[in-house]
Amino acid sequence: SINIMERTLQKYGSYEKFEQATGGSLLTKSRIWNHVRKYMVKEGCLGEIVVHLTEDLLSRASMTVVNGRPTLTINISTAREHWLEGMLRHEIGTHYFRGFNNNSQPWCNRNGRRKHGLKPINPTEEGLASIHSVLFRKDPFLWRAALLYYTVYQASQMSFSQLFQDVGKFVKDPNTRWDYCVRAKRGWTDTSQPGCFNKDQVYLDGILRILRYRESIDFHLLTALGKVS
Repeated sequence: SINIMERTLQKYGSYEKFEQATGGSLLTKSRIWNHVRKYMVKEGCLGEIVVHLTEDLLSRASMTVVNGRPTLTINISTAREHWLEGMLRHEIGTHYFRGFNNNSQPWCNRNGRRKHGLKPINPTEEGLASIHSVLFRKDPFLWRAALLYYTVYQASQMSFSQLFQDVGKFVKDPNTRWDYCVRAKRGWTDTSQPGCFNKDQVYLDGILRILRYRESIDFHLLTALGKVS
């Protein structure tokens, strides 16, 4: 993860310059709606997913099921013109379609997964989604997955304030740093002590496992068969 971030900084000078150069400008709500609608029309799922825009979200977006309806929540404070399509490929192109296809499989519930000997969906699920996030970018650095992995590890060794200072080696913007630190420390009642919420390491872990076997994986089946690993 450190190697990925150092290579990014060598090329762009800082995270903030990398963000501006590869992400582009922040989008207005109307432009976000327009991008989302066009993507859903292209993928044939217009009207099947409820979409919410918010500024109150730790992640850039999330796909959940609310009252039986697939629901995509997008953080408008991080929605950039060249990154939005990748986010839609992550949330809809991976999570939604794998979930939709999974409902038709004999392993669509816990008992079915156990009966057929399926392993947990992660790190495959988030690894595949994270690859889809950057696959069509002009410069597909795995920055976010790398920084999430690094922050979780450092959080296991540091207090919140120590972590905040440490992440400053890679990210100068205090708001961005704060978000990464909160993600890594969420669930801990005493953040002055070392400890982490380690789920965010699945992204880079999953990416590397998939890329290691990319020549032999059938990527169409990986989506068509649902939540397989």
